Amino acid sequence: MPKEYKTIQEVAGPLMLVQGVEGVTYDELGEIELANGERRRCKVLEIDGSNALVQLFESATGINLSNSKVRFLGRSMELAVSEDMLGRVFDGLGRPIDKGPEILPDKRLDINGLPMNPAARSYPQEFIQTGVSAIDGLNTLVRGQKLPIFSGSGLPHADLAAQIARQAKVRGTDEQFAVVFGAMGITFEEANFFTKSFTETGAIDRTVMFVNLANDPAVERISTPRMALTAAEYLAFEKDMHVLVILTDITNYADSLREVSAARKEVPGRRGYPGYMYTDLATMYERAGRQAGKKGSITMIPILSMPEDDKTHPIPDLTGYITEGQIILSRELYRAGLEPPIDVLPSLSRLKDKGIGEGKTRADHANTMNQLFSAYARGKEAKELMVVLGEAALTDIDKLYAKFADEFEKEYVSQGYNTNRDIEETLDIGWKLLSILPRAELKRIKDEFLDQYYGK
Repeated sequence: MPKEYKTIQEVAGPLMLVQGVEGVTYDELGEIELANGERRRCKVLEIDGSNALVQLFESATGINLSNSKVRFLGRSMELAVSEDMLGRVFDGLGRPIDKGPEILPDKRLDINGLPMNPAARSYPQEFIQTGVSAIDGLNTLVRGQKLPIFSGSGLPHADLAAQIARQAKVRGTDEQFAVVFGAMGITFEEANFFTKSFTETGAIDRTVMFVNLANDPAVERISTPRMALTAAEYLAFEKDMHVLVILTDITNYADSLREVSAARKEVPGRRGYPGYMYTDLATMYERAGRQAGKKGSITMIPILSMPEDDKTHPIPDLTGYITEGQIILSRELYRAGLEPPIDVLPSLSRLKDKGIGEGKTRADHANTMNQLFSAYARGKEAKELMVVLGEAALTDIDKLYAKFADEFEKEYVSQGYNTNRDIEETLDIGWKLLSILPRAELKRIKDEFLDQYYGK
């Protein structure tokens, strides 16, 4: 039986100081019992001699220093895992909130996970078809990759994430992804949108949801993504599933990290975020990947809304260093009515060349991808010139490029949130658009592919 302490010295906000403790370790879980028998959870933040500074998961209201007791449980935070988690909804601490039964655990896993040995990682190289042309055709997602969506407040990242969760699959197999969905600090309305979207399409049967709402405690928000990733590791590496992890919104996570850091009176770094935020984010993102000799995999799509649409803000900035690219949503395209408003030029998937080509997608993929990028960039320039100098100043070929850019946005990028295009359809639409331009302009495509597809 764990020893009980009645030596609470002070409670300040979410923090509490307990004196005279023995054998208590960093990050250990504790339980506070109030005079009326109510129990609340806490964890150890700092140990100094026989003093333990603990952080409360629930509010500190009603804790009476003289007659409340604290027990330390001798373990860090764990998640009870089993295959029955699929189709269920949990709160940020892994407790069921869908009125279903408790989970009978197969085992209990530490939510901080075990870092993957770099030598045991296998390189991501299998194409994932998301059914979204702007991703599949131009910024291809590969199994085991971390590809964040950089969005802004009010942009439809939720619609895009739900679409990917519904549609994503590895080609050549009929296996659909199991989806682990971790929501941090989102509104009830947003959480409801995801639950409804997954339920209507039947995707909920292969989805595990962890939902921490905006009015839930900040410290619970820090454990939510770790709960989600622990469930994902179990399903991927012990149950051989392909798992797609969607985390939204990393910005709320980082804000709660800052809040907790401020409560601990730590020295702040850039914009008040703690100096260890890079390390902290890396401990989450790096849990994605593939392990040598194991069938399963974890592919991760973290979503973050950039404050003031600024991609140099610390959160997107640090995320960009750790992940393999980014999909950027543009406010300008959103106002122009594109669905999804993906800005393909600054978006990037660093692993796209690993997942495309003969046997994976189609032999002409790499060539057409480069040509579409190049033509779209030139078309955008022509449109900007048109704004400044008027249409009369453009050459005939520039006018064709401007027309190409408009058609490209309308047909290729803006496909709606309910269209699921396979890769052949995406490539064919690309060819149809490239046929707007004279063949002599398509300098990035080999002749054999031009003969086969151009103008067909």
